[in-house]
Amino acid sequence: MYIALTIIWFATYLTGVVLYEIYIVHMFQQNSYKPREYAEWMRVHSNVGRLLGKSIYAVISIPLILIGNVGCLIAACIMNVMTMLVNKPRPAKKPLVYTKRVKRMLITTAIIYAFGMAVSFGVGQYRLRVCENMLLILFLLQPFLVLLVNLINKPIEQGIDRYYINDAARILRDMPDLKIVGVTGSYGKTSVKYFLSTLLSGQFNVLHTPGNYNTTLGVVRTIREQMKPYHEIFICEMGAREVGDIKEICDLVHPDYGIITSIGPQHLQSFHTIDNIIGTKFELADAVPASGKVFLNYDNEYIRTHRIDKNIVSYGTTGEGLIFKAYDISVTPQGSVFKMKDEKGDAYEFHTRLVGNHNVQNIAGAIAVAHTLGIPMEKLRYPVKQLESVEHRLQLRKQGNWIVLDDAYNSNKNGFKAALDTLAMFKELRILMTPGMVELGDKQYEENKEVGVYAADKCDYAILVGKEQTKPIQDGLAEAGFAHNRMIVVDTLQEALQMVNAIPNERQKVVLIENDLPDNYA
Repeated sequence: MYIALTIIWFATYLTGVVLYEIYIVHMFQQNSYKPREYAEWMRVHSNVGRLLGKSIYAVISIPLILIGNVGCLIAACIMNVMTMLVNKPRPAKKPLVYTKRVKRMLITTAIIYAFGMAVSFGVGQYRLRVCENMLLILFLLQPFLVLLVNLINKPIEQGIDRYYINDAARILRDMPDLKIVGVTGSYGKTSVKYFLSTLLSGQFNVLHTPGNYNTTLGVVRTIREQMKPYHEIFICEMGAREVGDIKEICDLVHPDYGIITSIGPQHLQSFHTIDNIIGTKFELADAVPASGKVFLNYDNEYIRTHRIDKNIVSYGTTGEGLIFKAYDISVTPQGSVFKMKDEKGDAYEFHTRLVGNHNVQNIAGAIAVAHTLGIPMEKLRYPVKQLESVEHRLQLRKQGNWIVLDDAYNSNKNGFKAALDTLAMFKELRILMTPGMVELGDKQYEENKEVGVYAADKCDYAILVGKEQTKPIQDGLAEAGFAHNRMIVVDTLQEALQMVNAIPNERQKVVLIENDLPDNYA
C-alpha cells in the first residue's frame, strides 16, 4: 500500500506541477514574453499572495511525505489534489495560446525538471528524499524558472523570429505598388484601423492586421499568412510597450502614411515617462517619407504641441485651423450625427450607429485618410453609416432590458472620461461599472481618483469591482460628494452584473462597463 500511495503521490504532485507551470507560462505570455513586464507583474501580485496561494499546498505536501507513515502520505496526496484544484485552468478573457514558442518553453521546463530529478537520484541512499526536496525547490522557483527558460531559449527564438521577419520583408519588397498606412496611438488605434478599412474597402483591396496583432511578430504573421498580390492597401496597427517598438515595425513595413490617434499615460510601468511615450508614437511619423502624409489628432494636446517637419494633415472635433473637423455632434440611443468639413472647408453630414465624442473623433481620422487616398467625401457617407462598433470599445448594445455601453477593453484616463461624457448624455438611469485602470505605475492612485471625481456627476450609480483595486475611485467619488448609498463595491464582474438587476427600476438602465481587467490583473 505504501508503494502504491507513493506512486499516487508522485503522479498527483507532477500533475500539480504541470498545471502551475501552465499558469505561469500563461502569465508570461500575457506580459508579451517580456521579462521586465513579467517581473513587474510578479512584484505586484506577490503582495496579494496569488502565487503563494497556488503553491502553499505543495509546500505542505513535501514535509508530510518526508515523515514517512501512511497517514501522512495520504494527507500529502490530498494536498497534491488541492494543488491541482487551485491551479486548474479557468475560463480566461484571453486564454493561453499554445504557440510553438509556448510548447518550446514547456519542453525546456520539463528537461530542467528531468535533469534535477536525475541529479537527485544520484546522491545515494537518501535519493528519494532528495528527489522530493528537489521537486519542491523547482516548484517554488517556477515563477523565476520561466525567466531562465526564456533565457535558455532566447537564441532559438531570435533565429526563428529573424527568419520570419526576413520572409515578411521579402513579401513586401515584391509588392512595390502596395500603399502602407501605419496606425498608432495610446488608444483609438484599433478603432481607427477598422473604420479606415471599412471606408477604403469599397474602392480598394485592403488588408489590415487582425485583432490585436500590433507587435512586430503579429504584423509579420499577418503579412506571411494573409498578404496577397492583389492587395492595394495594407493598414498596419502598431502597438508599443517600450521605446523603439514602433520603429521596429516601421523598419519592416516602411509606411507611406501614418496616423497617430492619441497619446496618453498608457503602460507607464514600461515607458516610465510620458516623454518616452510621445517619442515612441512619433517614431511612426519619423518613418513616413517626405512624399507621404502624417495624420494627427489635434484634439490631443500631446500630439498638437509636438512639432515635426512632415506633411501634416490635422483632424479633430475641437479647436481652430483643423484641416478636417467634425462638429455639431449629437448622441441618442440609436447612434450619433455630426457634420464634418474637408480640406476645402466644405461641410458634409454623417450618421453613424456609434456613440461618443471619441468615436466621432476616430471616424474623423479615418475619413481624413480615406479622402486623402482618393475617395470623395460624398461617397464616404454610406460606409460611415455602416460602421460597426469595435467589440468592447464603447460598443452600444442591448442586454435584456438594459442599454449597455461596453467599453471593457483596457481603459485609460482620457478614454474613461470620454466614455463618462457619453454616459452623461443619456436620460436613462446611468450606471457605471468598473474595476478602475491598471498599468499606470506611480500614477495609479492619482489617475483613478481623478476619474472618480470626474464620474460623480456623470452617473447615478457606481458599481466598483474590487475593494482595494477601486479605492482611489471610491475616494474620488466621495470627495466629489457622490451619494455613499449609490456607490456599490463588489468582488467580481458577475456580482457587479447581479447588482445592476438589484438596483431599483426608476427608469430604463444604461450601463457603462468601463475596463475589464486582463487575466494577469483579474
